[in-house]
Amino acid sequence: MKNNTFAIIEIGSSNTKVKIFENEKILFEESTTIEFKKNYKLNKKIITNDLEKLYTIIEKTLEYTNNVNIYGCSIFRTIENDELTSINEILLSKYNLKITVVSQEEEAEYTALGCYKNLSYQERICIFVGGGGSTELIFVKNGKIEKKLFFEFGAVDITNKFETLKEDKPTCTFKEVYDYIDGIMDIQNEEAPLLILAGGDFSFWYISAKYEMKHNNLYKRDNQPFLLTKDMCNEYDLDSFKKSLNSLGKSVSK
Repeated sequence: MKNNTFAIIEIGSSNTKVKIFENEKILFEESTTIEFKKNYKLNKKIITNDLEKLYTIIEKTLEYTNNVNIYGCSIFRTIENDELTSINEILLSKYNLKITVVSQEEEAEYTALGCYKNLSYQERICIFVGGGGSTELIFVKNGKIEKKLFFEFGAVDITNKFETLKEDKPTCTFKEVYDYIDGIMDIQNEEAPLLILAGGDFSFWYISAKYEMKHNNLYKRDNQPFLLTKDMCNEYDLDSFKKSLNSLGKSVSK
C-alpha cells in the first residue's frame, strides 16, 4: 500500500465506478451494475442488497489503498438526510468512510474538467455527460466554461420509457426514441464542432458492437483514443435499430 495511491468510488443511478490512481496514472478501474435508482423507486428506500454490493466494492478497493473517496450522485441527491446519515454511520463503523453527495452541477464540472484540462484544441467544445439519471452539456472554449445545460433524465429514464431497448431486439423505432429525446432536451441552439462523450461507457458500447472507429487526431489523450464523425454516429445508431427490426420482419427508413 503506497501513500501516493488513492481511489474514487462514484455511485451512479445504475453503475458504480471505481478508479484507483497512482502517481496520476490509473492503476485499476472497474464498473459494477447496482441499480440504486430503479430499486429506490420501487422500494422508496435504498435496499440492503444494493448496499451489500457497495460494501463488496469498498472492501476490494481497500485492498489497494486506505485513501478511498466515495461520491454519491443521482438518487443520493434526493434521498432523505436521515437515510443518508444512517448509511454513512454504517460505512463509518465498518470502514471509517462515508458518502459525500455531489450536486449535478459539481459532477458535470469535474467530469468536464477531466476532459478539457490541458487540451490544445482551440475551438468550442461540448462535453456531453450522459448518466443513468441525469444529463449535462458543458460548453467550453479556450479552457473556460461558457455555458452549462442540465437535464433531469438519463439513459435509465429512456430505457424505462422504451422497455424493449433493454432487449436484443427492440421494437421501438429510431425516430420514436429520437423524437422523444429531442422533445425534452432544449439545447437552445447551442453549437460546437467537437463533442466529447463522457459519463457513460460509450467506447465499450461501440467496441462491443464492433463498429469501426477513427483514431482521435484532434489531440492526444490516452483515455480518449477514438473519434467518430457526426455521420458515422447517425449511421451506426440507425444501423443498430435496422438490424434488430429487420430480424423481426419490420423495416425502418432514415
